[in-house]
Amino acid sequence: MRIVIAGGHGQIALRLERLLAARGDEVAGIIRKSEQADDLREAGAEPVVLDLESASVEEVAERLRGADAAVFAAGAGPGSGAARKDSVDKAAAVLFADGAVRAGVRRLVVVSSMGADPRHQGDEIFDVYLRAKGEADAYVRSLEGVDWTILRPGQLTDDAGTGLVRLEAHTGRGPVARDDVAAVLAELIDSPATAGLTLELIGGSAPVSVAVKSVAGN
Repeated sequence: MRIVIAGGHGQIALRLERLLAARGDEVAGIIRKSEQADDLREAGAEPVVLDLESASVEEVAERLRGADAAVFAAGAGPGSGAARKDSVDKAAAVLFADGAVRAGVRRLVVVSSMGADPRHQGDEIFDVYLRAKGEADAYVRSLEGVDWTILRPGQLTDDAGTGLVRLEAHTGRGPVARDDVAAVLAELIDSPATAGLTLELIGGSAPVSVAVKSVAGN
């Protein structure tokens, strides 16, 4: 498969790129800065320089044409202000989804956040973030012609992955290793039966492949 990942230099994305490249997929990661390219090459991915905060839908679609799947794993990141929550966590996600539709890429997996809700109340930065993520998720859900799956991890950690998770429509809050998030994403890309699902993810007791098959109804 050819898989294109937005936010290709992110911590989850780099882990995912290594997993996909190791299993023989062709992987491309969209990055904002050319100096990030070597890190992607080291992970086995082709770097694609494009700023999703200023790109057009057609520019995004051009990078996505020929892909079998697209993954949105970009984020404004900690320390960013409210404006970038809107321009990255919401607007870039919407743009990327529109680009996938225009490019004819049916499989779209979106990394969201537990608690994302377009009606979330509050004025703190994290409140703005959860609203932005929720609005982006709602937009993706409204699209036709896309087999989307939305993944909402709990509290992200840099602990070594265990390969054991809890993946359900509602898990309740809890931590999850970025390694395990990447492993679940790799499995979801290959599981079109999870299309149309919004899933929460935390550490648990089910092997990743079993957890994904379970939510897919297999």
